[in-house]
Amino acid sequence: MPRRRRMRFATRTLLLQLATVALVVALCTGVYLLLAVQQLRAQAESSALGIARTLAEDPEIRAEVARASADPGTPQAADLRDGVLQRTATATAGRTGALFVVITDDHGIRLAHPDPDRLGQEVSTPFQDVLAGHEVVEWETGTLGDSARAKAPVRDQGGTPVGEVSVGFARAGVFDDLPPLLAVIGIAAVGSLLLAGVAALVLRRRWERLTLGVQPEELVALVQNQTAVLDGVDDGVLAVDTEGVVRVCNAAAERLLSVHGLVGVPLDRTGLPDAVRDAVSGGRALSEAVHRDRVLYLDTRPVERDGRALGTVAVIRDRTELVALSERLETVRTMTAALRVQRHEFANRIHVAAGLIDAERVQDAREFLAELMRRGSVDFPVEGRERLSDPFLRSFLGAKALEASERGVTLRIAEDTHLLGAVVEAEDVAAVLGNLVDNAVTAAVAGGVPRWVEVTVLDDAQALVVTVADSGAGLDGASPGERGAPGDPGADSREGRAAPEGADPEGAEDAGAVHGHGLGLSLSREIARRGGGDLWIIDRGGGEHGAVFAARLDGAVAPIGGAGRADADSARERTRTGPEKEESR
Repeated sequence: MPRRRRMRFATRTLLLQLATVALVVALCTGVYLLLAVQQLRAQAESSALGIARTLAEDPEIRAEVARASADPGTPQAADLRDGVLQRTATATAGRTGALFVVITDDHGIRLAHPDPDRLGQEVSTPFQDVLAGHEVVEWETGTLGDSARAKAPVRDQGGTPVGEVSVGFARAGVFDDLPPLLAVIGIAAVGSLLLAGVAALVLRRRWERLTLGVQPEELVALVQNQTAVLDGVDDGVLAVDTEGVVRVCNAAAERLLSVHGLVGVPLDRTGLPDAVRDAVSGGRALSEAVHRDRVLYLDTRPVERDGRALGTVAVIRDRTELVALSERLETVRTMTAALRVQRHEFANRIHVAAGLIDAERVQDAREFLAELMRRGSVDFPVEGRERLSDPFLRSFLGAKALEASERGVTLRIAEDTHLLGAVVEAEDVAAVLGNLVDNAVTAAVAGGVPRWVEVTVLDDAQALVVTVADSGAGLDGASPGERGAPGDPGADSREGRAAPEGADPEGAEDAGAVHGHGLGLSLSREIARRGGGDLWIIDRGGGEHGAVFAARLDGAVAPIGGAGRADADSARERTRTGPEKEESR
């Protein structure tokens, strides 16, 4: 059996509104009609009482009624037909439109009546209260039918009640104005219902336009789905309407963007980086942005329904760990290539030494091995390589020098390099120093000839301090005053630590767009700061050299000498087994 289709919410709302308006109109009409009836009754009673009072105060009527009451006999109808009281009563009834004007004596005998045949007879309604001196106003049924009547006492010269004047208006006459009034009320009620119907239809169309035709039951499901989706995923979701106002921002987006309370705020006033704002506003479908210490991937899609644009939704994913892993893999690849070159070169030289010995050229073999011990197993193209005593740095920078030489760049070790300890955090050092060297090589290639990169390595207790300079054009795209000018001593970094004199700690974030890809520098800063160090710009370059970057990695060096010799041996062992350490994690 097919399932009966449920009535749409908008239709139910329309019917409910019409029923409510109809009920209100009916109630108001009833109340108004009741008030109108009461007002007409009050007007009729007031008119009857006024006429009765006027006639009761008339001197001629008072004299005639007093005379008739003083007569002990009953007056005859024939004598009353042409009397003063009958003429006066008939004239008054005709002039005022009253149903009747009746005048009686102190015994209730009719002295004036619209029906001449009833003259001289006792009235059919009570008259004792009136003869007691009271005015009576009420609705009664008499010989002439139901009417609104008023009775006033007629007094003699001494003020004693000697009769009454009764004036009545027929019920039909009282409510003669009621049909036109009902017609007006009916027209107003119908007009109100029509107006309510039109208003309900307009509201229905407005409702469906605002809700895109979605019914309340569907809205409940949408809220449930939205809550499940937004709060059940690790990806950030940021939605902006066509006016550029943020409408959706889940907890993951607030965490990734380091903001709070974005809903209802225009996008240009959120304080987000330009790259994020451009992506969210729909400028680019897929984009990457560096925000603080995070590398964010933004997938932006326009939202439409029934051909109507509703805004833009951006899904924000944190790729920081992925990019960091890529950087580490690149470091491992570099070290693997260096080890492969070392192994191949060392094998070749061992073959040379073995050949000299087989040829009984022992002296030549001794000289060859001495030269091999002095220069190392591989002749890396690094100027000043002998200034480095740490085997890890010698091999790592040697591998980088091989890559740089393929691009026409010379890698050299500065004369003021001074390293007494041994590197113990090989992975972190490789990630930070490798990124700085790669960016410097890229800048040197773009800067023309001569092409060189100079590395300075220093140790400060257990901290490793490296500086990297190049022959490039410098950071000629970032304003020195944007995030702290170079040479501003004591400028505070984001972590609240005092940067070295001449440092621009926050400027390294801007430098990524000019001096590299903008992702590795941010990750390098994160790695350095994670251990208590930092990465900053010493000089933005120009003239004789390009940009000069510096990085400090606390806890990356184990000192050698005295009691620290055992620690140094352990440090060297950790350096040699660096990749295995990472795998064990």
